[in-house]
Amino acid sequence: METLTREHLLDTLSGVMEPDLGKDIITLNLVELLEMEEKEGAWTLRLRVKSSNPAMHARQRMREAVEFALEKLATRLGTAIEADVEVVALSEEERTLDTRKVLPGVQHVIAIASGKGGVGKSTVTANLAVELARRGHRVGLIDADIHGPSMPTMFDVVREKPEPVEKEGKPLIGPVEAHGVKLLSIGFFADPDQAIVWRGPMASKALGQLFTDGDWGELDYLLVDLPPGTGDVHLSLVQMAPLSGVVVVSTPQDIALADARKGVSMFQLESINVPVLGLVENMAYFTPPDLPDRKYHLFGRDGVKRYAEASGTPFLGELPLVQAIREAGDAGRPAALQEGTEAAKAIAAVTDRLLEELDRRPA
Repeated sequence: METLTREHLLDTLSGVMEPDLGKDIITLNLVELLEMEEKEGAWTLRLRVKSSNPAMHARQRMREAVEFALEKLATRLGTAIEADVEVVALSEEERTLDTRKVLPGVQHVIAIASGKGGVGKSTVTANLAVELARRGHRVGLIDADIHGPSMPTMFDVVREKPEPVEKEGKPLIGPVEAHGVKLLSIGFFADPDQAIVWRGPMASKALGQLFTDGDWGELDYLLVDLPPGTGDVHLSLVQMAPLSGVVVVSTPQDIALADARKGVSMFQLESINVPVLGLVENMAYFTPPDLPDRKYHLFGRDGVKRYAEASGTPFLGELPLVQAIREAGDAGRPAALQEGTEAAKAIAAVTDRLLEELDRRPA
């Protein structure tokens, strides 16, 4: 029987990874040894371990990983180890310090979210990215809609594949570039007709790799197209990336607004606390080509604008329901490229308001 030492603990726990931060819990200094005592040949340990993900299931997985590692150590040493493992979430200050290690060359990381699917969130994201690039900014885009990646289609790069690159001895993923935007998507790593059926932890890990393993370099803006709703991917994003804020997209009708409210309230939770930069009303109205002066509000009128005013949330503007926007997305040439059109002017106006909101907020 070999005597248990602190070196044994350090060596064993260095094999336990923090999935969102991509390193082991010893390297990240996430383990605190509160008690280590031997009595009649058996050891009693009390540990506090920090997790970057505050979700209960994430902390439970961390506890199980630590306990399993300690069981293997006890078997190897031929001794008994009784461990009391407490897993707590990183504080807001600690999370800020950790996330700044991710994407250090990116000035602003902006998430684009929606409470429900079908409101045009991905279309808005693609057009904002292209409009920012058109103005001369350095722009990247992460397609974090793990189960329904659409950016390869919207940028006409379905058949492209990211190239492996090496920086300072570390293998990285070189983003695909289109229309002046650097792009990474899970869609590049799966067949277009293949369903991506992943549980939450696997999806969160894949998202983390797009952030930490992408060769993003220096960017002015990195937009993140989130999946609809609220869930694991949203929590993981908040924990791993230094977000400047989030933009919430909705259509005017009540059913979409009800879900948009949930999305806004999620980001305003004390445990998340991400600034909501503003709301975008998509598919706000329809103007027939033969009646350019008429506006038909098919899904209701000013629903998002009224909610923004009532909640004190900035309103970034409205985008029309225009066939050209849909056709441009399907063709892989976002409507923001079509200068002078009604769609391009509306996208430019929303972009102006977004940049104003970013300038108003502290770095």
